Amino acid sequence: MAIPKHDELRIPSLNLLLDGKTMKLKDFIEPLSKEFDLTEEEINEMYTSGNGHIFYDRISWALSYLNMAGLLDKPARGNYKINSKGIEILKNPDKINTYVDEKVAKRDKTKKTNKNPEIKIIETSDRLTPQEKLYTSFSNIRNSVYDEILTTILSKTPTAFEKLVVLLLQKMGYGGEIKNSGLITQRSNDGGIDGIIKEDILGFGRINIQAKRYRLDIAIGREEIQKFVGALAVAQSNKGVFITTSYFTRGAIEYVENLFGNTTVVLIDGKDLASYIYDYGLGMQIEQTIEIKKMDTDFWDSMSDEL
Repeated sequence: MAIPKHDELRIPSLNLLLDGKTMKLKDFIEPLSKEFDLTEEEINEMYTSGNGHIFYDRISWALSYLNMAGLLDKPARGNYKINSKGIEILKNPDKINTYVDEKVAKRDKTKKTNKNPEIKIIETSDRLTPQEKLYTSFSNIRNSVYDEILTTILSKTPTAFEKLVVLLLQKMGYGGEIKNSGLITQRSNDGGIDGIIKEDILGFGRINIQAKRYRLDIAIGREEIQKFVGALAVAQSNKGVFITTSYFTRGAIEYVENLFGNTTVVLIDGKDLASYIYDYGLGMQIEQTIEIKKMDTDFWDSMSDEL
């Protein structure tokens, strides 16, 4: 039997979770392989690039889409548990794939409405060129990783998040070659400052950080940014970065845009945070490199044409 597509794995995956247990991604392999009567060769078949097992990857995508559609919860990274919505929709299994596809397609529209940093999944079309399909697939994979980054951060402690954002700013080049340029403040007496990046050896220049590990749907408003600006004034600093896993209200953004004097505050929301982590490779591994070549026009034009 051919290896099932990811959408064919959705319903069987939900059924495996109906008893309320939590399962790791790898725990789905054996029961689903039996469900589809797969051979050992099919279970272990890898992509032609050699990067990853096809069946495992399709299970991962099936679970990812079910989670994005709100039918599964992720109590921890790589762990899945069915929720009440998933149980309810399983009563009408014929509607599940349509429901999931519609929910995923609406994610970008939802983001534009409430400004939360949920990730956009782009639909592919047969009208796209092979190159366009490749770029679209790359974008979808990247956005799915953004989603996983934020979910993982939310499973960590606030202190771990503070350490993460300090590491990220260092990875982005802030603090340069200065030894121990980043530090976490004591939570009991941080004065509204969670972390500090020293910009010079003596510490005359400092970037102060506030890190808020909020649920993706909880907005950060103007009042919280005002408190941070006040904390900067007390710390006699004019540079601040406010980083969150969620999003900022329009009022918060406008307040920062209209700051007077020498104080500069940069806002980094959940989507930007995930993007920076991805782009700067913090806690990331390169899974696969694809090399695409095109004709060298100058080379071929320099050759004599046949008369």
